[in-house]
Amino acid sequence: MIAVLLTLLALPFALAGLVLAIGALAALVITLRVGAANPPAGPFVTITGGRLATLQDGPANGPPVVLLHGASANASDPMEGIGRRLAAQGFRVIAFDRPGFGWSDRIAGGDAAAPSVQAGMIAEALNRMGVGPAVVFGHSWAGALALALALDHPKRVSALALAAPVAMPMPDRMPDLPWYWRFAIKPPVAWVLSRTIGPPIARRFLPEAARRVFKPQPAQADYPDLARSDLVLRPETLLANVQDLLGLSRALAAQSPRYGRIHIPTLVISGEADPIVRADAQAVPLARAIPGARLVLLPGIGHMLQYVAAERVTEEIIRLAAATNAAGSEPAVAH
Repeated sequence: MIAVLLTLLALPFALAGLVLAIGALAALVITLRVGAANPPAGPFVTITGGRLATLQDGPANGPPVVLLHGASANASDPMEGIGRRLAAQGFRVIAFDRPGFGWSDRIAGGDAAAPSVQAGMIAEALNRMGVGPAVVFGHSWAGALALALALDHPKRVSALALAAPVAMPMPDRMPDLPWYWRFAIKPPVAWVLSRTIGPPIARRFLPEAARRVFKPQPAQADYPDLARSDLVLRPETLLANVQDLLGLSRALAAQSPRYGRIHIPTLVISGEADPIVRADAQAVPLARAIPGARLVLLPGIGHMLQYVAAERVTEEIIRLAAATNAAGSEPAVAH
């Protein structure tokens, strides 16, 4: 009888182990296939602790524009949305894979979830490349990153283009999550899940995620291939994505009181119909917080404005660059 009871008690653990083992095999296959289908497409920049991957286009002597992508993405997202257009206009365009995304190393591990830490890495890369000051474009999560770059490394930034930016303090939603989600995002558990069942589950929901992020516009049919969306399915990127999203609320609370010190041409552009990052909660108050910032709200446009309103966003960045040249070499941050 005792043997039967022990067997019954052990059965759930055995099943869980089997599921994780199958998931680990699936994760390995997905990782290998995704990497083979989406190899590095631009030069790496070596910095302290590892390498950052880039995509680059445009003339080497053109005015520099740096593109920073949001969550669940990589350098291809902004490059294929607006980067090629800017390059055709004579700009030197440099799009970074953020640390842990695309082909960039997750330097500093979980500590890299802070925009300020990532900003230090981007600044070091730009310094080694001899680039800057540059117009810096940040979409969504990278709005906070672009702002951190301007605040902490002002010599690298001549102007800011913040698209659907996440930048203002927001409530911590952790206490509202069901217990099983709170358990799943604990560091050791998240590490295991990202390397087992995480990739196959994420692969199943990736098309729906693309549809949701494009709303109210229809998802662009060629977006997954253009943006190389499958790169987010690899375990280290899944984990980095979770860390970045969970750490953002605390980072914004610390960073946002400093926005009034920014004194460079700044564009804040957002879709009025964005269901992911609401303009009234983020773009509008952010534009008020930065002295002289110009706010552009696009009627009927959602979160992926660098695709569904690519021409308008490109025009606004060109206008911003012209304003930057007219402003001369003003310091990015007033001390």
